[in-house]
Amino acid sequence: MGGTRCSSCNDTMEQANWPYFDPEYDSLSARMNPPRVVIDNNICENATLIKVDSANTHGVLLEVVQVLTELDLSITKAYISSDGGWFMDDQNKNKLTDASLIDYIKQSLGAQHDFTTRSDVRTCLGKSVGRTVGVEQIAEHTAIELTGTDRPGLLSEVSAVLTNLGCNVKHAEVWTHNMRVACVVYVTDEKSGGPIKDPELQSRIKELLCNVMKGTDDRRGAKTEFSMGLTNTERRLHQMMFADRDYESPEPVKREAVDGKPNITIQNCGERGYSIVNVECTDRPKLLFDTVCTLTDMQYVVFHATINSEGSIAHQEYYIRHMDGRFLDSEAEKQRVIKCLEAAIERRVSDGLRLELCTSDRVGLLSEVTRIFRENGLSVTRADVETRNDKAVNVFYVTDARGNPVDRNIVDNMRREMEIGQTLLQITEVPRLARSPPIEPTKGAKFSLGSLLKSQSERFLYSLGSLGWTRSL
Repeated sequence: MGGTRCSSCNDTMEQANWPYFDPEYDSLSARMNPPRVVIDNNICENATLIKVDSANTHGVLLEVVQVLTELDLSITKAYISSDGGWFMDDQNKNKLTDASLIDYIKQSLGAQHDFTTRSDVRTCLGKSVGRTVGVEQIAEHTAIELTGTDRPGLLSEVSAVLTNLGCNVKHAEVWTHNMRVACVVYVTDEKSGGPIKDPELQSRIKELLCNVMKGTDDRRGAKTEFSMGLTNTERRLHQMMFADRDYESPEPVKREAVDGKPNITIQNCGERGYSIVNVECTDRPKLLFDTVCTLTDMQYVVFHATINSEGSIAHQEYYIRHMDGRFLDSEAEKQRVIKCLEAAIERRVSDGLRLELCTSDRVGLLSEVTRIFRENGLSVTRADVETRNDKAVNVFYVTDARGNPVDRNIVDNMRREMEIGQTLLQITEVPRLARSPPIEPTKGAKFSLGSLLKSQSERFLYSLGSLGWTRSL
């Protein structure tokens, strides 16, 4: 059905006779068949099984993975098919025993899917989370998104501009990859303690930050934007770097600290109409979130998958289609997906020395710390800046200006310059992931959905019910 166009103007809306759609229609399926969550601590000796039955809508898999990831939980095995079964344990390889955490997961994923009624819980890393896990409330802060060409000292320049304009950085995350940088900064007005509401100040902030991000040699361009809604910061960083095409490296980037490279292959299953994506790489926290996030934002639907991350190597197999039902029908498209998945996996791999700063929060702290980094010839490759109550808990990964390891004597000098003790500036060696050996392609199918149904764990999952991703091979 449609409207008739007026001959004297372009406005069709006033004369259109559109059918009425109940605004509650979109949630009708979820209300008729609400998600069902089963949490079992008996099936596995050292892990907790979480089984989710839900209608297969676009993004539902990412939502499940995101909830578990934001609680600092590690998914060691996962089967997604006509049933969604999740073997999962935390980063310490222990079962879930905290009743409030179990209740939180059930509320987040199940029929009681209400973000306003959840009680606060703490993650295994000690972070307090509540009804907005992993989501920043724009009503309390002003979110600024930055992308551009990475260079030593860039974070110092950005934080100096914000400090000079009376902005207090409450939280920030910075990722770098292939000489590109993406940053989401949450700031408050130093005077009011709330978001930046003055239009003139907003304009000034955007102008100066844009000049900083452009630098003197930005061939691809830079962007500075104010975010206008609730967003998961890490997913937003993936989206920003994807939009900035960080997966396209103009020239080979020398990364001395990273030897391993993901092994990703794609083949089509013509008879069933799927494209099969196989990923092998060194295992690390949040790996599943990064790959599922990328496939979802590239408008692919995961119909079936197996995940196995026991040991040091992670194996992931996805059966995917476009949202319109097509599989990947060209070699160019396959190569693009491979490059994008490689980039998504590598973005979170941090080169350099890990420095964790814990001290009382104050306006200008980030500017002061990053200035000291810059003056000592250090470059920040990744950063996570967070304010917990009145404490600043900031994590930086640093190298020298050329990307080489940092001299420990420089760190000792910085300690003295910051006038802080050993307990406040902690040093961690380069993550083992960054020094892992190259991934050798798997010979033969070590795991696949073809052998999945033969496993004892899968038979157990099917015994729990037949709701869920009701698609079959």
